[in-house]
Amino acid sequence: MEKHTKLNITLPESVANELNQIAKELPEKKSRIITKALELYFDELDGFIAEKRLAELQAGKTKAIPATDVWAELGL
Repeated sequence: MEKHTKLNITLPESVANELNQIAKELPEKKSRIITKALELYFDELDGFIAEKRLAELQAGKTKAIPATDVWAELGL
C-alpha cells in the first residue's frame, strides 16, 4: 500500500464547490477525486515536457547522450 501525505491546500471557492458536488454525486472521498485529477493532469504535463525537450533538442539547445554512454556509466 502506498504511503499517504497530508496536505493543507487552498482552492478557489468555485473549485471547492464543484469538488463537493462531485464527491456527493459519486460518492467518493474528496482526496481521492483530487488524486485522480492530479494524476490525469500530470500525464498531460509529461507530454508537454517531452515536446518541450524535443523542441530544445531539435533547436540545438540541448544535447542527447548516446545510450551506450549511459549504459557504460551504469555498468550495463
